Amino acid sequence: MASPGPSQLYDYTEGASTVDINAAVQQTSRARRDSQHSDAYGGEDGVGAMFDGPAHATIPSSTSRMTYTDRSLAGRRSGEFSRNRRRSEDGRVSEGKGWTNRRMSTESQLSQGTEARRSEGEEVEGQEGIVGRGRRRKRSISPPLNQRTSVFENIAHLFGRSAAGESSARRPSFSQRSSASSTRRSRRSRQSDAGSDYALETDDEGDERWGYSSGEEDDGTNSVVSVNSTPSEIDYAASASLPLFSSDPIFGDEVRIDLGVPLETLDPPPPGPPSRQVIYIADEDSSIRFVGYEVVIWRQLLWRFCCFVTLGLLGLLGHWFPRLWLRWVVYEKAFKHLKHGFVVVESAHRDITLFPVKRLKYPYSRSTVFPTVSPEPNGRPGLLRRGSTSSPPKPNGDIVDMLQDLHIVDYRYSRFALDVQTGYFCMIRDWRDPYWTGLHSVHNGLSQPIRQQRLTLFGPNLVDIEGKSVMSLLIDEIIHPFYVFQVASIILWSLDDYYYYAFCIALISTLSVVTTLIDTKKTIRRMRDMSRFSCEVTVFADGTWVERDSSDLVPGDIINLSELRSTLFPADMFLLSGDAIVNESMLTGESVPVSKSPVKDDDISRWKDAKDVQGEMAKSFMHAGTRVVRIRNALALDGSAGRPALGLIVRTGFNTTKGALVRSMLFPKPMGFKFYRDSIRFIGVLAGIAGLGFCVSAVQFIKLGVKPSTIVVRALDLITIVVPPALPATLSIGTSFALGRLRKLGIFCISPTRVNVAGKINVCCFDKTGTLTEDGLDILGVRSLDRNVHRFGELIDNVHDLPSGRDRATFLHALATCHSLKMVEGDVIGDPLDVKMFEFTKWTLEEGLVAGTGIIKARGGAERPAALVQTVVRPPGSVQFRVEDALKLGTKHAHFLELGVIRTFEFVSNLRRMSVVVKRLKSSSMEIYVKGAPEVMGEICEKDSFPQDYDDLLSYYTRRGYRVIAIAGKSIEGLSWLKAQKMKREQAESGLRFLGLIIFENKLKPGTTPAIQTLRAAHLACRMITGDNPLTAVSVARECGLVNQAAHVFSPAFIQGNATTPLSRVEWSCMDDLSWKLDAYSLKPLTPPPHHTVDADEIDYQDYALVVSGDVFRWMINHAPLETLQRMLVKTQIFARMSPDEKNEVVERLQSLGYTVLMCGDGANDCAALKAADVGISLSEAEASVAAPFTSSTPDISCVIEVIKEGRAALVTSFSCFKYMALYSLIQFTTITLLYSFASSLGDFQFLYIDLFIIIPVAVSMGRTLPFPKVYPKRPTASLVSKKVLASLVGQIIITSAVQFWTFFWVRRQEWYSPPPGADPSREDNHLQATNYENTTLFLVSCFQYVLVAAVFSIGPPYRKSMWTNGWLMLAIITLSLFSLLVLLHPPKLLALILELMPIPFSARAWLVVFVGANVVLSLAFEQWATQVISQIIGVLLNWRRGKRRFREGKAYKAVEGGMR
Repeated sequence: MASPGPSQLYDYTEGASTVDINAAVQQTSRARRDSQHSDAYGGEDGVGAMFDGPAHATIPSSTSRMTYTDRSLAGRRSGEFSRNRRRSEDGRVSEGKGWTNRRMSTESQLSQGTEARRSEGEEVEGQEGIVGRGRRRKRSISPPLNQRTSVFENIAHLFGRSAAGESSARRPSFSQRSSASSTRRSRRSRQSDAGSDYALETDDEGDERWGYSSGEEDDGTNSVVSVNSTPSEIDYAASASLPLFSSDPIFGDEVRIDLGVPLETLDPPPPGPPSRQVIYIADEDSSIRFVGYEVVIWRQLLWRFCCFVTLGLLGLLGHWFPRLWLRWVVYEKAFKHLKHGFVVVESAHRDITLFPVKRLKYPYSRSTVFPTVSPEPNGRPGLLRRGSTSSPPKPNGDIVDMLQDLHIVDYRYSRFALDVQTGYFCMIRDWRDPYWTGLHSVHNGLSQPIRQQRLTLFGPNLVDIEGKSVMSLLIDEIIHPFYVFQVASIILWSLDDYYYYAFCIALISTLSVVTTLIDTKKTIRRMRDMSRFSCEVTVFADGTWVERDSSDLVPGDIINLSELRSTLFPADMFLLSGDAIVNESMLTGESVPVSKSPVKDDDISRWKDAKDVQGEMAKSFMHAGTRVVRIRNALALDGSAGRPALGLIVRTGFNTTKGALVRSMLFPKPMGFKFYRDSIRFIGVLAGIAGLGFCVSAVQFIKLGVKPSTIVVRALDLITIVVPPALPATLSIGTSFALGRLRKLGIFCISPTRVNVAGKINVCCFDKTGTLTEDGLDILGVRSLDRNVHRFGELIDNVHDLPSGRDRATFLHALATCHSLKMVEGDVIGDPLDVKMFEFTKWTLEEGLVAGTGIIKARGGAERPAALVQTVVRPPGSVQFRVEDALKLGTKHAHFLELGVIRTFEFVSNLRRMSVVVKRLKSSSMEIYVKGAPEVMGEICEKDSFPQDYDDLLSYYTRRGYRVIAIAGKSIEGLSWLKAQKMKREQAESGLRFLGLIIFENKLKPGTTPAIQTLRAAHLACRMITGDNPLTAVSVARECGLVNQAAHVFSPAFIQGNATTPLSRVEWSCMDDLSWKLDAYSLKPLTPPPHHTVDADEIDYQDYALVVSGDVFRWMINHAPLETLQRMLVKTQIFARMSPDEKNEVVERLQSLGYTVLMCGDGANDCAALKAADVGISLSEAEASVAAPFTSSTPDISCVIEVIKEGRAALVTSFSCFKYMALYSLIQFTTITLLYSFASSLGDFQFLYIDLFIIIPVAVSMGRTLPFPKVYPKRPTASLVSKKVLASLVGQIIITSAVQFWTFFWVRRQEWYSPPPGADPSREDNHLQATNYENTTLFLVSCFQYVLVAAVFSIGPPYRKSMWTNGWLMLAIITLSLFSLLVLLHPPKLLALILELMPIPFSARAWLVVFVGANVVLSLAFEQWATQVISQIIGVLLNWRRGKRRFREGKAYKAVEGGMR
């Protein structure tokens, strides 16, 4: 499937130099990028995108989506709170001008306040340098593959600190900004913003529209590709304010984290050179803070001594709480003065990591690493200019400019080097060779000394993931808080002679660790195999070609691509000569080949000043890891193969696009989920209960004369009882079984924690083409003109029925030539729409390389060869004619029909068309054919060439969901080849005659309609986010039931201004009756026209829907009133004409309103949205894809229902298991507390029997219950502190405790009862007496309670099937119940001896059975009926307390929906 081709940064300003453009940029406060991702002809998902146009030179080439992007100073944030705070902070940077509202060039001046901070030696309290202040919006990252899914997985993975153990909610999509989503800050003035609790503010980069001229000018023309200036390298800003969320230093507070959270405020830095720096990491879309620290030797020695004295406990606390260690052992010190220190790197999520400052021997010039500093008139250093040569070198090579050592920090495979002149770190990957001013400056390659210097600086060209040793992994695992707790428990039990129990727990823990280590090693090995790549390459060095391994490549190397011995590119590079076709599906998920042409002279100089690939550079940029389809040599002047295809290496290793992708997989951003946060807090509550219980017991112990050592051991033992070691394992059981069931259904997951999140989904977003509809397009037919009646003719589905026409420019010839197809190894490749159109003609295609070459003279006097004919097409059965005859006039061989494409004006997404110049064999004229969206034809065609029924027929097809492409053409007599090469695009695409329409059909997939109906029946909101036009999208939505057939659909249109005008006016009209409007502010229907039978106040909320196009969406994001924007987001069911970047924006905006969003797409042009969504599902045949957390091999959206059902079942299972483990702990806690009251306890084998033979089988089998077949309209709760959960848990605790208390006091009143002996202070061990009547009766009753609560908490419908369907659980419950009944009524003597049971009368045993029966009845009745009543009463009381505050924070969509009803 083709991807929508995003446009690139087009400015065809002719003759302007780079200096002129930079000057122009300095004079304007607003710069605009044209849409990076617009559809070819508005086609959705790029069906219709031109194969070789700028669209496919940028995306699907991940140029835009998978690279480090040069961001403006403003970034989009969905979290309004963090954005408001950021604005308040950033306002300090530039007085009077928020830096978020404009783009700054490298030459722009800082404000006075900022420059004052720049001067060396001047420090302001709280100042931190910010590198690359440009901010991007948040993105989704695919989690790593090393997630554990087995039952004996890393029990603690839910609570792990490591990035590998967390899934991500947001990953950088690497998708470049479209103008649609890059104009951030609104200049609107609206009263509603100030008072709204849900303000969704945006930042504006401004916009500046550029005209266009031919994109294919000769070499003398400076075609301006990008006017976006780079942000200043280093700026300074006050340290950020308090964070929105603070992370738990051990487990991590897993809430949904806003990536715009400011870094935590620190104390003022010490005076002198800088010791702090905030650096923006573009591809991670987050800021990190560097702080320099120096170790105090005597403090370090004292710390080590204390660790020794505390048996390592202090060291563990220092590891878990690094700030504790930092506070006591080190002090803050300037980066440049560090001797034996290190740098602490703090992420936006409060995670801190220590990195040593390495020293590299580096006897080279400072300019080989850092940008040069140009002096300002006031004597202070000015802006750092990357690659600037404006600062003259010091005479005689002053030694100050030479470095001896280079101080570096390697953070997440990104290298930062310390600039001793400024005292700040710079990112190495941003360095550019200052001498790259054009092609002439790079064609000689590098000398060996320079190569050695760059190899030292950048490192080898390998994406090589460091592997950890088994011992290192083992230590990392063991020092996790959970395993430390496990080890401490085992030691305690061993000291207490509980050897059997300690051995069993040790065995389980060892199995868990070993399983985790094996899994981790496999994951690392798989990642290394996937990412590591090298091959032999031919490099031009020191004037000769030499064979080298690709790992030795450095930026500036020239390699011979014609002799490349690999199907993958080894590094990021520019194509210097020749041409190439590449497959970039590794980056984009889309396999449409992309053509690459040689880089232009100006692009080399622009790359020197850019942080990333921009605009037209993308047409010549080839990414590491992408696949070679074809490489050809350049043309010589005589038409033969000339110089080989050459590539200029510009980025290597982890600095490449592939490196960024791998890094995003290794270090995903944490995703928050309320359940995990609440579970940690609940464990804390349990620990508090344990402490409280022991305080009571300790008082009793002292009264009974128990030894202090025994009291301490019993206190620690009580903690291990209340906080069970198996708790984390049980929380992952439901998820593990759900993953296994999904895998059987062909749905693969690389982020297990997302399974539970899927249980909370309340809005489902779908791509259209390839997701709701079939992947490919088929030609329904063509509609040519009937010139006699000036109307369209009949639909023609066979090319032989197509009339030939009297004009030279014919419809058939347009179909055969107006495309960008290539021939590779006998196969026609290119955009699927082009392929279908060409196959419809049944003609043959041949690339025109054999046609010889012509010479185009550039304005500078240079000459370049160009193929006379790019492509040759012939009708079926035609004999090949000699190419030379194609250029001769008056040839007699008229029966040879051959069309040669002389020139192609590639597809430009903002123009939404492409065109070709075609010469027919023996013809004295040339024809120009244009193919594009029907809406743009009116601008370039003569009005009288349109048939009378043009609008009617176009509306007819689009409303029925067909894709329509328009064709136009004209003939120019006497047009020579050279004039055609010099012709401007606006000359070619004007004065055309309309020729006809091509009708493509896109059928719904069979599973689409049933799935949509199921989701809507479950009250799940469904949204379509498509690149197709609104009429087609609405037709498909109605056909599949996403929009009710009877619903009135309203569509917006500009009646004043356009998408870039703040004061534009938008009018919403009913698509079926344009006279019916919506109120522009409230988005509620106005009074219907008289012929409607309903009144406006009778229109229900569900009776109408909205469809929004990309341009209106962009304008509303930037300029519409807040309430209108939020209502639009809540009410819109179809988002049409959306670029890939705008799809991502829709997802993030919905999330900002409190929705939990599922996005389902084909993984091609919607990668960013799939990663940004809470649950992303990619429809792909691959087992796992980096495009989304879930990958379905089933090619329809039925997988969405399965994921939601399994997610709900897993979430409910996790709740059930957690409640079960909590209640098990409290039941045992009650037993132990009662026994502690007279210095008794359970025996060793009693503990063993309960924990191993009852708890583990029941807990494991509880997770095997299957999901309910029907999706229930209401979502399960995700909060452990919800009314229903707490009512259930507290009620069951009261019932089970009451039964135990009753049993305890009952047994003491019996005639046969004899009190246990008192505590013996002379006992040497710490054991308590276990053989007594209280112990026996409480043990027998509690065994039933452990089994009973499993049945009570095994929730069935509406989210899981009934408990009876879970065979393993039923087997466990029945078996354990019968066995417990046997032990109660007639225990075998050996078993009674092992369990230390006292003999009691049979009548007493019968009474215990009655107590157990009463417990069963009370517990089941309470769970079935009383829980509902109590939760409702609590709800009423809470609502009464809240008063009118109906909606909780973060659920803005509920308030918006309520206001629209």
